[in-house]
Amino acid sequence: MKEQLYKLLTSKRLVVSDYLIKVAILNNLSLNEFLVLAYFDNSFNNTFEVELVSNTLGLDLNVTMEAFNSLMIKGLVSLESVKDIENRLNEVVVLDGVYSSVIDNTISETKEEVKEDIFKIFERELGRTISSMELELINGWLISGTPEELILGALREAVYNGVNNFRYIDKIIYEWEKKGFKTMDDVNSYVRNRREAKNSDKVISKKEQDILDFDWLDA
Repeated sequence: MKEQLYKLLTSKRLVVSDYLIKVAILNNLSLNEFLVLAYFDNSFNNTFEVELVSNTLGLDLNVTMEAFNSLMIKGLVSLESVKDIENRLNEVVVLDGVYSSVIDNTISETKEEVKEDIFKIFERELGRTISSMELELINGWLISGTPEELILGALREAVYNGVNNFRYIDKIIYEWEKKGFKTMDDVNSYVRNRREAKNSDKVISKKEQDILDFDWLDA
């Protein structure tokens, strides 16, 4: 087996992409499963010819089929019937499951990066390290779907008003979500309309003042 793998790798017949390695790790693929997946990732037509796959990889026919079936069960590959130019049906291997796995993992990693960034912003704005309970509260806002923009807007309003506790921030977020705000533009617009209705003769010079001087807990 080792000699076969060495010959395969040194022959340069297969190019192993970085994303394929990630998929293998995420899905706990066996060596045979990984080789079969790499074969089809390198194939141009992806026609399912098990004997050709076996010969190329130097694997037993049954071992190749077992690895391929396992990849299908894991949802990484599938078989589809397509017609060739002569209108004959052929079975081809589709790697949509692989690509979905890569996309999902990329999105997950991006979300984690966003969470790390927002935690750092909280610590910078508050001038201290946030506690594990506060971290969980921020995480809870994100998981519940509260836009990061609103969370940071509530944070900065709290800091501006000298109320640096999470209960105040949570109440602000609650009031904003109750009013259906999705962005800070929604917040600005609401405050501006309320101010104009009550003080049509006054001019507010700073945009941020509209937000930061507003009493949301008594709005």
